[in-house]
Amino acid sequence: MVQPPTAWGPHPEPLAVDSAPLPEYGTGSLADLLPTLAAGMGVPGTTAAIPELTPADRNCVFLIDGLGWEQLKAHPDEAPFLTSLIASSRGGTGRPLTTGYPATTATSLASVGTGLPPGAHGLPGYTVRDPATGQLMNQLRWQPWTEPGAWQPYPTVFQLADRAGVHAAQVSSPAFASTPLTKVALSGGSFHGRLSGEDRMDLAAEQLAAGDRSLVYTYYAELDGAGHRFGVDSDTWRGQLMYVDRLVQRLAEQLPPRSALYVTADHGMVDVPFDEQHRIDFDEDWELRAGVALLGGEGRARHVYAVPGAEDDVLTCWREVLGEQFWVASRDEAIAAGWFGPRVEERVYARIGDVVAAARDDVLIIASEREPKESAMVGNHGSMTPAEQLVPLLEVRT
Repeated sequence: MVQPPTAWGPHPEPLAVDSAPLPEYGTGSLADLLPTLAAGMGVPGTTAAIPELTPADRNCVFLIDGLGWEQLKAHPDEAPFLTSLIASSRGGTGRPLTTGYPATTATSLASVGTGLPPGAHGLPGYTVRDPATGQLMNQLRWQPWTEPGAWQPYPTVFQLADRAGVHAAQVSSPAFASTPLTKVALSGGSFHGRLSGEDRMDLAAEQLAAGDRSLVYTYYAELDGAGHRFGVDSDTWRGQLMYVDRLVQRLAEQLPPRSALYVTADHGMVDVPFDEQHRIDFDEDWELRAGVALLGGEGRARHVYAVPGAEDDVLTCWREVLGEQFWVASRDEAIAAGWFGPRVEERVYARIGDVVAAARDDVLIIASEREPKESAMVGNHGSMTPAEQLVPLLEVRT
């Protein structure tokens, strides 16, 4: 389990790979949520993996992008309704879930929808190398385009539920109706696009009531956007949290009988100061660039692809330069430590960097020339710290 902040003390230098706090794959991660709910409705091929959850005939998952457990607990005044539900988290234990590594949207949404950890579903980062082309592939925007079914071949839990006669539906922005990420992670049943948050809440409640057994997913992205642009301690972020709080209450007040609403998130977030000590610029650092063919991932969760033959040298250099602030592992070390789940499939293996670097401290590896927009973000996420990994699983039942 991810350690609470009070447990963090001195670490060896460089940080030992096995000192990174692992996600709770198999018992309390995002990948375990939908299979647990579907198993409670009798869907074949699913297993109840989160033992604290009680089955319901109608289940709704409201995923709020960027709503970390620590950020929620730090803002009770802005989120009074959500705060009132904290004791309900994870089946009344008052505990959070973990996201999975890396703690980033594409990876987490794939884990939610497929019920599989990253090493199996195959979306192990924000950008990763496509072994077939040698190019970086952005798995959030799906650029360059890659055949979705080949990249992620497993059925979603929504598809399994739909085949089993469960009413399955997704209610989200119309912009996501036909994206490749939706196809590989969240398709199955019917998709309903609505622009406003209020309309999504109302329609989600209607879809929940549309079947004797229902599995409904709805989503809100703007809290995450506010955090990236302005930080999680900004007035803009706080205003978005206040709005999200009202949305959750609106949906909770419309739940039909025999329902369970679960409010969760894909990751938390940390604000990183704008100075050279906290933002290490790959494009300006000759040591970090030496022997590197491609830089993938994101600032707090990097996949580093070495020039053939330079893998050991790149690992040694990154560990020497960053090892007091980042967990720096070879691909095989990260896999053996379980960062991407209990197993990594062969088709996924080479998508993972030759070197994987996960931030422990409030630092980033930016790339000001290659990634100007990402390098300018205030709020960031991706790594295995509690602020990024821990997410709520708040519950309302009727």
